[in-house]
Amino acid sequence: MADGNQTQNVTADDVALAAGVSRWTVNRAFKKDASISPKTRAKVMAAAETLGYVPDLHAAALASARSHLVALLIDDFANPHKLVMLERLTRALRSHGWDTLLVNTLDPDDAAPALLNASQRRVDATILIGLQFDDEVLNAAHMARRFKKLIIFARSSEDPNTISICVDDEAATRDIARYVLERGYKRPLYLAGPRTTSAHLLRKETFSRAWKDGTGTEPLSVAVSAYDPHLSSEIVYDTLRDRPAADLPDIIVCENDALAMGAIDTIRHRLKLQVPGDIAVIGFDDVPQAASPNYRLTTYRQPLTEMADYLVDVLERAESSNLDRTFLGKMVIRESA
Repeated sequence: MADGNQTQNVTADDVALAAGVSRWTVNRAFKKDASISPKTRAKVMAAAETLGYVPDLHAAALASARSHLVALLIDDFANPHKLVMLERLTRALRSHGWDTLLVNTLDPDDAAPALLNASQRRVDATILIGLQFDDEVLNAAHMARRFKKLIIFARSSEDPNTISICVDDEAATRDIARYVLERGYKRPLYLAGPRTTSAHLLRKETFSRAWKDGTGTEPLSVAVSAYDPHLSSEIVYDTLRDRPAADLPDIIVCENDALAMGAIDTIRHRLKLQVPGDIAVIGFDDVPQAASPNYRLTTYRQPLTEMADYLVDVLERAESSNLDRTFLGKMVIRESA
């Protein structure tokens, strides 16, 4: 194996000479989908390993119209579903030869600088996962005309310059409302997440409308400022602790699983009530913890793998308009409701 100084000076021409092939063949051997026989590729790779050759991906990107690099901006890591989305997305991207520049946007003030930073990189697309990218931030980004594709993942956006890839929130929530009505629950509490002006969810509004259509009454609702189970636990406790038993909800319908898990913790450990005997709970997302013995959470599963695969398809298309798409998931019934 060549030492560090030798490795820096090894070129594709050196590998070509050692393998007895052309420089062009060496370049093709390092491209995922290039037309080259397995025998020739193996010969090139053996020579490259012996010489310590590593292709210069930056130089290759400069020579190409594409970098095969995407910027992924994500926030709210208190929500366990973000980690699941991150895992599914990066797996789909890597399997198709895409690399990821990950940026954690810590608070709303980080959103605009993070977008600006991403726009200054040579990325083929920017993917946004979170709440902090409002209309003003998105419009400013597009005014700069720096983005090839700006994708909102797992949320819908009304901004015409973005591509939305998300679950059909309205269809999903109608399924949840129908389930609650059919099981005979009478007093739902809807536990909503942050109310944002862009890249928002339509779950609370859809549930309220479906419940009113089915019963003629408006369900009680309360909002949590972040998708954080600890904040959810506090809000549920403050909302229910002074209510007589007859005025308690018989089910809490939550905008996502992080809120649902916080609700269950408070119902059991602070209010000393039973789930689902006293108060049932429904979530949304089907994070891994939802299936654990601690929660056994009834929830709505998003088809994240299918959504991630479609995102890769969007990246590899030449066009950038009329690419919005919504997906249908399914209810997952467990003991919590």
